[in-house]
Amino acid sequence: MVEIKRFFLGLSLLMLSFSYAQKSKENNLLADGNEFQKNEVYSKAEATYRKALSLNTQNVKGHHNLGNALYRSKDYEQANQRFFQTQKNSTQKLEKHLAFHNMGNSYMQQKDYQKAVAAYMNALRNNPEDDQTRYNYALAKELLKKEQENQDQQDQKDNKDQQDQQDQEKDQEKNKDESEGDQKEKPSDDGEEGEEKENKEEKEEKKEKDGEKDKKDQNKKPEENKNDKKPKPRKPGQLSPEQVKSLLEAMNQQEKGVQDKVNAKKVKGIPVKTKKDW
Repeated sequence: MVEIKRFFLGLSLLMLSFSYAQKSKENNLLADGNEFQKNEVYSKAEATYRKALSLNTQNVKGHHNLGNALYRSKDYEQANQRFFQTQKNSTQKLEKHLAFHNMGNSYMQQKDYQKAVAAYMNALRNNPEDDQTRYNYALAKELLKKEQENQDQQDQKDNKDQQDQQDQEKDQEKNKDESEGDQKEKPSDDGEEGEEKENKEEKEEKKEKDGEKDKKDQNKKPEENKNDKKPKPRKPGQLSPEQVKSLLEAMNQQEKGVQDKVNAKKVKGIPVKTKKDW
C-alpha cells in the first residue's frame, strides 16, 4: 500500500516537473518571439509564436502576440483570427478589450468599416475608459456613413444610367418600327427614282421603236406602196372597171348612132328656108 502511494506521488512530481518544463519552454518561445517582433523580424516572430502555441493552443498571449506579428506583416485576415481566439480564450476584460481593439484596427485597414465599428464597440464594452478606442470608434462610424452615402449615390447613378439605357433602347426600337412602317406605306425615294427611271426607259424604247417604224415606212419602194393599194379581188361574175368602162363607151356610141338617125329623119321632113348670099 505504501509502495502504491509512493508510485502516485512520484508520478505526480514527474508530471509537475514536465508541466513546468513545458511552461518554461513555452514562455521562452514567447519571449523569443517578442524579441524578433521588437526587431521587426516578423517572419521569425510568427514562426516562434506558432511553436509556443503548439505546446499550448489555449495560450492567450501566444494568440495575441501572433496576431500582432501578422498585423505588422499586413496579413490582416489571419491577424483577426488570432485576435478572435484571444478574446474567446481570455477571461480578463482588459485582454478582451485589447483583442477587440486590434480586431477593429485590422478591419479599418481592410476598409471594412461596418465590422470595425462592431469590433470597437465590443472593445468599449470591456473598457469604456479607453480614449484611443473611442476615437477609433467615432472615426469608423464617420467613414461608414460616408461609404453608405457614396454607395447610395452610386446606386442612384447606376439606376439612372440603367433607366436612361432602357429609354434609349425603347426610343431606338420605336424609331425602327416607325421607319419600317413608313417604308411599307409608301415607296422609298430610291424606289420612286427606280420606277421613274424604268418608265422613262420604256418610253424612250417605245419612241425609238416607233421612229424606226416610221422610217421604215418612209423608205418603202413605190411598188410596195402600190401593192398596198391593190384592188380587192372581184366576186365571181363581177365586171372589172375596164369592162364597165368599155361597156359604157359602147352604149354611148350606140345611143349616139340612134340619135343621129332620128335627127336625120327630122331634117328630111321639115323645109328649111335659105337666104341669098347676095
